[in-house]
Amino acid sequence: MMSNGAEQSRTFETSLEALEQIVRQLEDGDLPLEKSLELFEQGIRLSRECQERLSQAERRIEILLRDNQGRPVAAAFKEPVGEDENGL
Repeated sequence: MMSNGAEQSRTFETSLEALEQIVRQLEDGDLPLEKSLELFEQGIRLSRECQERLSQAERRIEILLRDNQGRPVAAAFKEPVGEDENGL
């Protein structure tokens, strides 16, 4: 188990990758109950950590997108030309 300081130094991508690995292990279903519960708990922690990081990023973006009077500036997202919904 990682210490709180180690959790804070982990990047969003690292946390997401660890969460994906836990999901794969749980989906395989070849684990004893206690190990499954332990992985599930770790997964919940990672999921919450990722959600918090996404929320922080969203707040930072909202601050950056304010006009010079501090009012939020909203604009519709435009898909880049030539890309479909799968990014191809």
